[in-house]
Amino acid sequence: MKGNKKPKEYLFVDGYNIINSWENLKEISKVDLEQARMTLVEILAEYKHYSGIEIFVVFDAYMVKGNNRSEEEYKGIRIIYTKENELADHYIEKALDEMGREMRVRVATSDWVEQQIILSRGGIRISARELQAEIEDEMRMVNRKRKRLNTRNDISIGRLEDQVMHKLKDWKGK
Repeated sequence: MKGNKKPKEYLFVDGYNIINSWENLKEISKVDLEQARMTLVEILAEYKHYSGIEIFVVFDAYMVKGNNRSEEEYKGIRIIYTKENELADHYIEKALDEMGREMRVRVATSDWVEQQIILSRGGIRISARELQAEIEDEMRMVNRKRKRLNTRNDISIGRLEDQVMHKLKDWKGK
């Protein structure tokens, strides 16, 4: 039955804004920017897996001479590198305009001006800190659920072992 299904949700992530806002990623980027990008993408891929949200992460390449926009997919995440002279903000704004106000679209950035533009175009803004908290909450919930299932499985296995032991005793006694 389709009535229970949540409407599709889209999340655009301003990649470098998040990297520079999350302490762990900021530290990694000081040593290896590519590693910081991949760490962010891995975190988002795991989040997508559990949340079902369609995620686009956009990285500025506006200072890269002659760079054309490029897109790739990694573990279900769409990764966009903007073209020369195009900011991630501008790419996201255009995407919001194209998607219209019919879809649930959130944008993760801590850029205050960009947040105002997102709101004016029908998107929902989420700060870097809010995104991090949301992902951490989701992972805590997943871990609690996993722990409950493992406990339930351990109990079931224990019952099974008792049943097998009783059957063996019965069999031995015959």
